[in-house]
Amino acid sequence: MIEINKQSIMQWGRMGSRKTFGEIMHQIAPEHDDMFAIAADLAGSANLTQYAADYPDKFLDIGIAEQNMTGVAAGMAKEGFNVFITSFAPFASMRAFEAVRTLAGYMRLNVKVVALASGVAMEAHGNTHFGLEDLALMRTVPGILVLSPADCTEVVKCVEALAEYEGPAYLRLTGVPGVGKVYKEDYDFTIGKSLVLREGEDIALIATGEMVSESLRAARALEKEGISAEVINVHTIKPLDYEMLERISEHYRMIVTIEEHNVIGGLGGAVAEYLSAKEKHPRLIRIGINDLFPKAGDYSYVLDECGLSGKKIAEAVISAG
Repeated sequence: MIEINKQSIMQWGRMGSRKTFGEIMHQIAPEHDDMFAIAADLAGSANLTQYAADYPDKFLDIGIAEQNMTGVAAGMAKEGFNVFITSFAPFASMRAFEAVRTLAGYMRLNVKVVALASGVAMEAHGNTHFGLEDLALMRTVPGILVLSPADCTEVVKCVEALAEYEGPAYLRLTGVPGVGKVYKEDYDFTIGKSLVLREGEDIALIATGEMVSESLRAARALEKEGISAEVINVHTIKPLDYEMLERISEHYRMIVTIEEHNVIGGLGGAVAEYLSAKEKHPRLIRIGINDLFPKAGDYSYVLDECGLSGKKIAEAVISAG
């Protein structure tokens, strides 16, 4: 198990989620004989270069061929390997979707799809590289586990958990280096169980990925306006934590979902599906990317333009009443 302390948390935060992923893969490889990694021409971006050098018999670079990568991963999984495949989020989810659905999901194989730089983390590369639809797609695959860590420390927790997990999974990495530190010390992580980061009395903010840190900022801004907000980190999108949803739906007058994803089909859609089956439930506000292609730009600019900065989230909540 990776030691988590203040020094390592600071280091991972500076590295960002992509490089933290590769660093942890390298560190835990000696503990997992069945681990195998495949990159789609992005070993450097995923920080798997040292892993590849030290474990050449447990690594392949398949080139820019995500469907083929998924097929190779399925074959390796059939031979007993727990295979981690990596590419940028739109390519790992959209370009390879049919292969992920059929070869990983339908076959129930140990293929872990690691989506690099999801949301708007690819900044100036723009919408060809933004991952705005991946949660909606992956949620439809029967039996797949979908994780979306809040910060780099939680990336560590997720990678360690996936190294032990049996079955197909999708790991969505968001954010850029130097932003979004949520956890300052070690904590208990359990797949499928959300985490309350801040208690509140009036409304519940439930967020995933990088939006967890922005929601904490929003909660502090709302407190100044007399609104007490609970903040919940939903690191597992599928299976969703229905016990948490039941609790907050009975306690709060408003539930707000926040995600770096299209408002259609992601966390907000999953919560709406749950609430729609209840006879009575609080008002639901879904904050995300409003069914449009955002302008390219640096990370903080795009978040603000999309209404996903802490300030803009607080303003949207206040406007909603």
